[in-house]
Amino acid sequence: MTTLLAIGTGKGLFLATSTDRRDWAVSGPHFPMTGVYAVAVDKRPGRPRLLAGMTSSHFGPSVATSDDLGGSWQEPEQAPVAFPADTGASLGRVWQLTPAGPDQPDVVWAGTEPSALFRSDDGGRSFGLVRALWDHPHREQWAAGFGGQAVHSVLPHPGAPGRMAVAMSTGGVYRTADAGASWAPGNTGIRAYFLPDEWPEFGQCVHKIARDAGDPERLYAQNHHGVYRSDDDGLSWTSIAAGLPSDFGFPIVAHPSRPGTVYAFPLTADGERFPTDRRCRVYRSADAGGSWQPLTAGLPEGPFYPSVLRDAMCADDHDPAGVYFGTRSGEVYASADEGDSWSLVAAHLPDVLCVRAAEV
Repeated sequence: MTTLLAIGTGKGLFLATSTDRRDWAVSGPHFPMTGVYAVAVDKRPGRPRLLAGMTSSHFGPSVATSDDLGGSWQEPEQAPVAFPADTGASLGRVWQLTPAGPDQPDVVWAGTEPSALFRSDDGGRSFGLVRALWDHPHREQWAAGFGGQAVHSVLPHPGAPGRMAVAMSTGGVYRTADAGASWAPGNTGIRAYFLPDEWPEFGQCVHKIARDAGDPERLYAQNHHGVYRSDDDGLSWTSIAAGLPSDFGFPIVAHPSRPGTVYAFPLTADGERFPTDRRCRVYRSADAGGSWQPLTAGLPEGPFYPSVLRDAMCADDHDPAGVYFGTRSGEVYASADEGDSWSLVAAHLPDVLCVRAAEV
């Protein structure tokens, strides 16, 4: 049993492997001197396939695939993700790569900057723009967050192929029930304290959303100040921030198989993006946000200043599940026991932008 941990950084992709999730062999960088903002491990039948969304300051953004766990990579000569000429837009970067369910074995979704959704029907080798979201009348009012204006979360519904939720900064959550032919905002209950109307229909700066393992109608959201749960697939949201030391942060990760279990990494505030109390702590809820427990065993004890970005925390598909996070200062930590204890995977890497893990 081997676990693969893909680590996207500001200067390339690193791959770590382990048979016990404690001792790791790290290789890389693949795609040196590119920013790797999105990685996916596609484990549907006939694979695994790795997908990497990287951005070169010289060549621009692209998506590469590997069918031998990073031994070799394939990258099309023409940009696999590109805006049609009539949109007047150009791709800044790919922020998210999400394989669809097993009933759509060749479908992969890409969330991009500027905020758009693309669909691939050939396993991630080429993508087409989902026009209905791009043409949504709200789009001209979506604004850029501090990190850009991008679709960063793509959540297909596991029980209904036509349903999906996406989230963007800024803009909020949008939902479709007809395979992307139409979209509606789903932000009721999410606060946007920075707007004159703090409870708008759209315009929230949602940082990340995740879907519960046991109840596909239950979603979790880390907002720009606010942690929320939805029990109706994103139609409405309620706060679950009580018990956390702060409601600001970037990642939110649902346990892959345990219903009601979710992880967060709180930061002090939007104007003070350090871990709360300058301590390295992952918080876990086992009751869908009703209460929270700090997890610190094996993590640095002294003052700790690096932040964890929205895609720099993930869980694997083992039982018990592994949980992982990487920091802006290049450390990567792993837990083989669902967060109860932690060990260091790697240090002194470039700034960690995203992590993805799976049994391969």
